[in-house]
Amino acid sequence: MLINKVYGLLGISAKAGKLISGTDIILEQMAKKKVNLVIVAEDASEKTIKNMKYYCEKENVKLIVYGSINENSKAIGKHNRAVIGIVDKNFANSIEKVIHGGEPLGKI
Repeated sequence: MLINKVYGLLGISAKAGKLISGTDIILEQMAKKKVNLVIVAEDASEKTIKNMKYYCEKENVKLIVYGSINENSKAIGKHNRAVIGIVDKNFANSIEKVIHGGEPLGKI
């Protein structure tokens, strides 16, 4: 059930144009402060996960390691995407809330 909700939200985000995918475009948009949440697939390479953690910390963007490349890619209607960036704050908060259960992290 949880997984379906997350992928449903990712699909809606993609259709609404509130999501970007691919490492290069995400790093570019993070530098412009336009990314609110980064999701990296659990089966992404160690190097990819390490690099995204570094850049997310540097740019103060939340990062979640979740799902597989195949499942995440299918949810957003793309192929072979290990990294997804959510640019809309509301979608980012909703996805984070579903994954972590309860309130989004960092909310007071």
